[in-house]
Amino acid sequence: MLKRSNIVAAEEDLQAFYRELDAQSIAALWTQGGGGGPEPRSKAVPFVWHWQDVRPQAIRAAELVGTEQAERRVLILANPGLPFRAATNTLTANIQVVMPGEIARAHRHTAAALRLIIESEGGYTVVNGHRIPMLPGDLVLTPNWTWHDHANDSNAPMLWLDGLDSPLIRMLECGFREEFETEAQSAGVGADPSFAKYGAGGLRPAWESAPTAQYSPLWHYPYTQTREALERLAVEGTASPFDGVIMEYTNPVTGGPAMPTIGCYVQLLRPGEHTQAHRHTSSAAFHVIEGLGYSVVDGQRLDWEDKDVFCVPGWAFHEHVNTGNQPAILFSHTDVPVMRSLDLYREAAHPAGRQ
Repeated sequence: MLKRSNIVAAEEDLQAFYRELDAQSIAALWTQGGGGGPEPRSKAVPFVWHWQDVRPQAIRAAELVGTEQAERRVLILANPGLPFRAATNTLTANIQVVMPGEIARAHRHTAAALRLIIESEGGYTVVNGHRIPMLPGDLVLTPNWTWHDHANDSNAPMLWLDGLDSPLIRMLECGFREEFETEAQSAGVGADPSFAKYGAGGLRPAWESAPTAQYSPLWHYPYTQTREALERLAVEGTASPFDGVIMEYTNPVTGGPAMPTIGCYVQLLRPGEHTQAHRHTSSAAFHVIEGLGYSVVDGQRLDWEDKDVFCVPGWAFHEHVNTGNQPAILFSHTDVPVMRSLDLYREAAHPAGRQ
């Protein structure tokens, strides 16, 4: 009959054996926690960064550091539970500021990036030679290895949320970076061609072959269009019990995520709405485009209002509450595409409905 072996060795013999292994850069798996616990537990913690605290620091940074001294004048929103500076284990949620008359020079990198515009009276990003406008609430993509630079030709500061997959790229050790031959790309004036070609959902130029890149060929998702879509769907009366009226920014050609490593979502919570709680293996960073309320994340209440940023670690129960008398609209970027592509995505509702 086959059965598990039971060997009780002297402790001094075991310790001597482990020292021998260590000297040869070998380790015993059974001393390292085996296969882990019964479920994941992120080192990241629920946390909220309030705009009233962050904005003055961003403006102060613009007074102290130029875009010559800092190629990207960015404040990192650093999760206090992580051993590295990021919002979650795979995503950043940073604040970038470009002042009137300034540019942030052109470069490209392996990390995919998004810009959710917080404050702007104009200005633009140039992506692969195409000028993309940046207005409050707009989502602008700079997919991996695309050339991009930023410019502020308005009379007011531009501030936006930078979301990148750089922690994931760093962990995979596959990061490349390159500077453009000049500080700024030449950009045409007029309409953004990515929006002209792909901005009318369900339509694309018939004389061109479908793009083969994995990321979306649409690099600009205007907030005016996004809000109208949310409002139309809200009138239908149906919604997710966990997220309210939620929509995904998608690749208009494939219907898949906007970028292979970052999923982008926007949700509307009706006045007084309190969602059910759920959790998933993906992590997320949220930006409050407009509204007032709170979220309960892993039992911790995070109060938020316009322009605040908060994070939800992977496999943490979370629910959202709109305490205002107007709709609350939240943007979020997540690592859902990574989890799905690796067949690691899992989701579960809270057994009691709410925490």
